[in-house]
Amino acid sequence: MTTHRERLQACLAGEQPDRTPVALWRHFPVDDQSLETLAAATLHWQRVYDFDFVKVTPASSFCLKDWGVDDVWEGHTEGTRRYVKRVITGPRDWSLLPELDPTSRHLAAQLECLRLIKKGLAPETPFIQTIFSPLAQAKNLAGNETLLSHLRLYPEEVLRGLDVIARTTRKFVAAALETGIDGIFYAIQHAQASLLSLEEYKTFGLPFDQEALEPANGSWLNVLHLHGKDVHFPLLSSFFFPVVNWHDRETPPTLAEARKTFQGVTCGGLRQDTLALGNPAQVKEEAEDAIQQTRGRKFILSTGCVVPVIAPHGNLHAVAQIGNLRYKE
Repeated sequence: MTTHRERLQACLAGEQPDRTPVALWRHFPVDDQSLETLAAATLHWQRVYDFDFVKVTPASSFCLKDWGVDDVWEGHTEGTRRYVKRVITGPRDWSLLPELDPTSRHLAAQLECLRLIKKGLAPETPFIQTIFSPLAQAKNLAGNETLLSHLRLYPEEVLRGLDVIARTTRKFVAAALETGIDGIFYAIQHAQASLLSLEEYKTFGLPFDQEALEPANGSWLNVLHLHGKDVHFPLLSSFFFPVVNWHDRETPPTLAEARKTFQGVTCGGLRQDTLALGNPAQVKEEAEDAIQQTRGRKFILSTGCVVPVIAPHGNLHAVAQIGNLRYKE
């Protein structure tokens, strides 16, 4: 019987696996405020649905709380929290950020969470840790409006802050790899034309991405997540990610179009709204279309972002069973 690891490795190699690999992930609000309950919720999710890999999804503040931010859970359907305390208000604040070590309280807690998950997973089930890009972290430290304003009015100050964030992230990535994860899920949120031009991203995003990612360059299951609409898909040529995930149902390129320029594995095919508000038949219809677009090769069935916390069990169970669908010539 093919294992999850073998199935994914065959997929990444461009071979025809026994079935389409499938993976979904979600936030676990409230549970994500404790390393023990986040680990338990993540393991329970995998026991119920048996996906081909596990993405560990802490609150976005896990990497920021040691700098002093605070956030609250208010019922957002994606499971995300609202920031109620920022630490960057004026341009000089960027230069005041201290470089953190993985031994800092909240970073260390996330590492312990990974160790607990590692112990609870079957050995042949790969798992990866979510890492937010330095720009994404900067957004949550300052607020997006403040970040973009400072970025254009006080670029040198912002660059100094981003350098500290990147060095902190690099050390955390290295420490996370030591827990036994198979790779990272790297979330980029500002590679969107509505936020930054491609040239702006190459100045304020790319160098710090490359710094933060360096320890993970040899990992076999790294996933790049390009969040939002009108994403700068050509950025893929600047990275070495074997898998890319984006909101393919809401923004270009389609899965079929992406195959023309990206030689790696595409991951997606399902709308968040379909999982949350649709029914199993609609889920199956989207999955079949995605498999046809990709010809069933170098493709992982998933959604373009997190599964909404309101998604019904029946739709999630349908996804878990859909991997048996095959490309039809």
